[in-house]
Amino acid sequence: MLLSVKKTTLHPYHIVDASPWPLLVAFGSFFMLFGTALFAHSYNAGLTLLILGFIMTFGFAGLWWRDIVREATFEGHHTFLVQHGLRFGMILFIVSEIMLFFAFFWAYFHSSLAPVPEIGCVWPPKGLVVINPWLLPLLNTALLLSSGAALTWSHAALVGGYRLEAITGLLLTIVLASIFTCVQAYEYLNAPFNISDGIYGSTFYMLTGLHGFHVFVGTLFLIVALLRLVWHHYTTNNHIGYEAAAWYWHFVDVVWIFLFIAVYTWGEGA
Repeated sequence: MLLSVKKTTLHPYHIVDASPWPLLVAFGSFFMLFGTALFAHSYNAGLTLLILGFIMTFGFAGLWWRDIVREATFEGHHTFLVQHGLRFGMILFIVSEIMLFFAFFWAYFHSSLAPVPEIGCVWPPKGLVVINPWLLPLLNTALLLSSGAALTWSHAALVGGYRLEAITGLLLTIVLASIFTCVQAYEYLNAPFNISDGIYGSTFYMLTGLHGFHVFVGTLFLIVALLRLVWHHYTTNNHIGYEAAAWYWHFVDVVWIFLFIAVYTWGEGA
């Protein structure tokens, strides 16, 4: 017994237990990606595989994160050094997301800065009606910037020990994020072009759709943070899960600003 206690106090690192969730999440992600490709090419099994992969990915990921929350909150494994490693890991993850968006922005600017004769040597392509940036896109910009401000207020309240204000600010952020998603869905349903309308449609929907998916994931991230805040999982100096959600959401905000300027405003008539 004494020997086992000494082993757990020799270092501040967390040696995680064996877990099946990473492997199962990987299988779910593969099925979701493969199903998306099949569905895009009108294969019958594509939608089924896509839905199965989606359920597997988020279901097993939820179980994985449940274990992490238990390790952090109830088992006390997330020491200061472990928290430092988690923060660094979140930063690397956001950097990888920046590179992902950079690739699609590269495709957009590659086509828009030097439009080829096939699209009329102009951008937007000749004959294509684009979305007015000063209507729904401007509204969505206001919604996202307001959500970022509300989240900053919530975080400051949490650090200061004002729990009610922290919950209120985070709840307001989630409401604004949900409205943003609904507005973008309405914009998609009423857009004068689709993803099949040449390079403009492809780059527009890939960039805005990828961002919309990040908004959806970020909203789930914030909902989990809100639940944990209500359940007293966070303290004024130990709330790494909340910080990760906040960093991710601010990243989503910044990407949208670039999208609004480059794709909606500048792309209206470059």
